[in-house]
Amino acid sequence: MSTQAATAAARRGKLTPEREAELYEAVIGLLREGGYDAVTMEGVAARTKCGKATLYRQWGTKPRLVTAALDKHRCPVFTGIDTGSLVGDLREAARLAASRRERDAELMEAVSQAYIQHPDLRAALRETVLEPEVAALDRILARAVERGEIDAGNPAIAFVAPCFLGMLRIERIFEDRFADASTLRTFVDAVLLPALRAERSADGAEPGA
Repeated sequence: MSTQAATAAARRGKLTPEREAELYEAVIGLLREGGYDAVTMEGVAARTKCGKATLYRQWGTKPRLVTAALDKHRCPVFTGIDTGSLVGDLREAARLAASRRERDAELMEAVSQAYIQHPDLRAALRETVLEPEVAALDRILARAVERGEIDAGNPAIAFVAPCFLGMLRIERIFEDRFADASTLRTFVDAVLLPALRAERSADGAEPGA
């Protein structure tokens, strides 16, 4: 746990779990209704009959409160996946992501523009929401390297997490192209696995280079 997260957790210790959940639900409700700009400390306080000072004392800033609410609401997707093979792990990651994307996509879209415009929100979301998922995907690849399934020097390794998470982000934008329920499984089989299995020639160059 980071220093910031530990400090926030210590502050939140004064709230009951029920009260904390109520505050988070108010934030999620405001996000759904009007996006990030619709969430204000005043609005959350009014909706929950909570003092605004309490919110600032517990979370310090609006980005921290929003990030905490999103983190509590979402279910980790890739953490804990370990089928014993790279193919199994990536296909399981695709299955889990597909089963949860509708639940999380709407909320992530609600903060996507704010993510670009507000550095504080971007930093908080990266630390709390994004980095754990990236780390879980990186562990899948590290185990595949240890098992000898892929080359440790394959440059495609660095692109797996960004590409996987990017697909989750753009699927709804390209719904005319990616409307099939098996989109993520196809992405794994047709794009990620071939790239990860690509072999280098004796001089270290990629085939065909």
